[in-house]
Amino acid sequence: MADRHNRDLERELPPAPEPLSVPAIDAHAHLEIVTNTEPDAPEVAEVIAAANQAGVTRLVQVGYSAEQSKWCVRLAELYPGKVLAAVALHPNEAPVVADLDADLNVIAELAKHPRVRAIGETGLDYFRTPPELQAVQRKSFKAHIEIAKRENLALVIHDRDAHQDVLKTLEEVGAPERTIFHCYSGDLEMAKYCVARGYVLSFAGTVTFKNAPALREAVRYVPDDLLLVETDSPFLAPTPHRGALNTPSQIANIVRFIANERGSSAEHIAEVTSANALKLFGTFD
Repeated sequence: MADRHNRDLERELPPAPEPLSVPAIDAHAHLEIVTNTEPDAPEVAEVIAAANQAGVTRLVQVGYSAEQSKWCVRLAELYPGKVLAAVALHPNEAPVVADLDADLNVIAELAKHPRVRAIGETGLDYFRTPPELQAVQRKSFKAHIEIAKRENLALVIHDRDAHQDVLKTLEEVGAPERTIFHCYSGDLEMAKYCVARGYVLSFAGTVTFKNAPALREAVRYVPDDLLLVETDSPFLAPTPHRGALNTPSQIANIVRFIANERGSSAEHIAEVTSANALKLFGTFD
């Protein structure tokens, strides 16, 4: 994963977006990959300040490994009022760690921290994980679901090329009360299924891509109270900056795009997605 992160850091930053007039929240970011530094480094402060200038006043820093989840918690401790943490083993991480049970125990302990408000990103990813390792992914996913329910935390799901198995797993073990599909990648039919069960759909820069008409159908369908926005930074910068280094400030461009698709205003989308984030994750103070 380190090589991929180094390649991401070589990308250019896109121009700063026009600031939003209503504050918004980035529901999913990875600032340690954006900056490749410690949580207290000035580079991190600069990214957060740039987001604030764009009207993106708060963010959720999301985990993908035991060690990086500790980084998430430290960042949330340093930025009360601005950053909350989610902790987890990414589904691609779970099958390759030296001791899955030990790492799950780390996540379970971190989940008790008051700045941790979600378990994620967990789930299933059949794009990179071969069939012989997918059973380990499912074991990890189920363990994360149980942690989320035990600690009364939101669940942040990574779902890539595994829609049916993700939905089946949620039905088998019981979804947490607050379940979020991060970087939603399904179609309209799946969106209807999720909405009927109260799952929250979070849309990233992918909704702006020319090759994603199904996502635009889905984002037009989702009701206000089940809608989130995220960057998944440093990945998936929105059009016209696709391929650039993504940062939380790009929420401003994603909000405006979604507003246009829904026949709404950027102010309304910022308001409802921020309200939803607060219901899901609680206060940032």
